[in-house]
Amino acid sequence: MCGATAGGLSIEGLDMAKETVIQGVVSRAGEPVGGAYVRLLDGTGEFTAEVPTSATGHFRFFAAPGSWTLRTLAPGAQVDRQVVAQLGEVAEVEVAIPA
Repeated sequence: MCGATAGGLSIEGLDMAKETVIQGVVSRAGEPVGGAYVRLLDGTGEFTAEVPTSATGHFRFFAAPGSWTLRTLAPGAQVDRQVVAQLGEVAEVEVAIPA
């Protein structure tokens, strides 16, 4: 057992009493999309951060508690997903890019 959350990245070593985590995976037709970009936008739509997805399509942000928009940019597609982050919890998000 590797300590990973169901379907997601491991939170082993994170002090979840102090962290607010948004993480997930980007896929297209059931396959992970590596090299896509996921942007974190605040409640007013302002850009806060951006990370590339790993080869397995995974991404992770450490954010303040609250409502956020994840904007995923991949070749030929842009997908927005709403997420609510809460202190001490992992907000797991699956982003499916249209085929």
